[in-house]
Amino acid sequence: QVQLVESGGGSVQAGGSLRLSCAASGYTSSRNFMGWFRQAPGKEREGVAAIKSSTLYTAYADSVKGRFTISRDNAKNTMYLQMKSLKPEDTAMYYCAAELDARPSRPWFDLMKYNYWGQGTQVTVSS
Repeated sequence: QVQLVESGGGSVQAGGSLRLSCAASGYTSSRNFMGWFRQAPGKEREGVAAIKSSTLYTAYADSVKGRFTISRDNAKNTMYLQMKSLKPEDTAMYYCAAELDARPSRPWFDLMKYNYWGQGTQVTVSS
């Protein structure tokens, strides 16, 4: 049974940094995508970043390019999201997601691409 557990969220001031972690149990595929999504109150869940570690492929939303870095430690079955220069608009619940069966027809930011989801970790950025 696959389980994804996020951690590392918290409250920071604008300009600060946080590192989110997503520990995956029962999931070891490096050939499929894992991603980070976020959802702010009253808004739809949106893709933040994704990684396919077998090909070193990474992708980012335009709003976080240059500030966020996604990575994955396959030995630890853990994915990370290093967030720098945080802005109030980054405030949201952050979720990690994992793809089980490859769905190449769906882009990395498509929620339907992913089979498994964590419970989320809250990030709050104050101005």
